[in-house]
Amino acid sequence: MNVVHHRTATVDGHRVFYREAGPDQAPTVLLLHGYPTSSHMFRELIPALADRYHVIAPDHLGFGQSDTPPVDEFEYSFDALASITEGLLDALDVERFAIYVQDYGAPIGWRLALARPERVTAIISQNGNAYEAGFVESFWAPIWAYAADPGPGNETALRGALGLDAIRWQYLHGVSDPSLVSPDTWTHDHALIQRPGNDAIQLRLFRDYATNVALYPRVHEYFRESRVPLLAVWGANDEIFGPDGARAFRDDLADAEIHLLDAGHFALESDLDTVAARVRDFLGRAVA
Repeated sequence: MNVVHHRTATVDGHRVFYREAGPDQAPTVLLLHGYPTSSHMFRELIPALADRYHVIAPDHLGFGQSDTPPVDEFEYSFDALASITEGLLDALDVERFAIYVQDYGAPIGWRLALARPERVTAIISQNGNAYEAGFVESFWAPIWAYAADPGPGNETALRGALGLDAIRWQYLHGVSDPSLVSPDTWTHDHALIQRPGNDAIQLRLFRDYATNVALYPRVHEYFRESRVPLLAVWGANDEIFGPDGARAFRDDLADAEIHLLDAGHFALESDLDTVAARVRDFLGRAVA
């Protein structure tokens, strides 16, 4: 078993928690988590990669063990979270890296790639969206409504997403054998989301999500111009980002490798071995 270190760095005055494993001189793989979790979602993937790669998995501000400055002290946006992540990479002297993106990690990763495309050696997307085709509209309609009009009525509709039942659903929907998913996942995430003031943080990010869609044309152009190696290993039963989001990568990257799994939004919880094997095979060819 590879040793995983649990560390912190100060970026722009904020404490950023990150997990790190593997030899410093090996190719770096940056793991970027989504909502409502943290680098905790990668707790088993990290040692599965660290014999061959230098693996870094940060908690975004407002999540996990990183600082959660209140909304009147930090302007929560995907631009800001990407800037903090870039600052962490600079603090760790990481020049080039592959990115593994899931959910919120995708728009953060896309911003890193657009800012300095030469740094990104490869992309793995595990239900990390970059196309409008990927949105399951029944899930996203309340978020689009809130982004357009963040009034009390639309906010009330979204507050349910912060609750235990909604977080449990994210872990269990689309999973053929729910007994494979530990209840520690949703209880851990729910406890951290329920910290005082964190509701306002999450609502700010819900509202800002529309900026990610506006970024998609630039992301597609980046794909076409860079020809970056890309693997999509995707839970096909996800009712947040559907499988058309994975297939769409081939619109701009003809050589994208697409693997649809009989899994949901958090495929690592039910299909870790399959995902890890696909990632190791892909990285072995893409960044060797």
